[in-house]
Amino acid sequence: MDIAQADIVRSIAGRDKGKLFFVLQDGGDGFLLLADGRERRVERPKRKKHKHVQATRAPSTRTAEKIRRGEAVSNRELRNTLAQLRGAGNPDQEG
Repeated sequence: MDIAQADIVRSIAGRDKGKLFFVLQDGGDGFLLLADGRERRVERPKRKKHKHVQATRAPSTRTAEKIRRGEAVSNRELRNTLAQLRGAGNPDQEG
């Protein structure tokens, strides 16, 4: 399964193993730029190799469409969308 911009991927290696991320863009040289809105924000995405992530079969979301169109996406949007996919309650509530 190919990984493209705005896809949701799961990390399969490293400290962030098991976490979900949005692909903000293909960084070139076999790397992707990833963000989750919490630990890795849009302003400072994580650079990770293609082989260290796994594509998910997540449905298309409004956030993904905004990323594809090149519109600005907030960290809150990323957090909320990923939390919905994980089935979490309130993603902005600490505790």
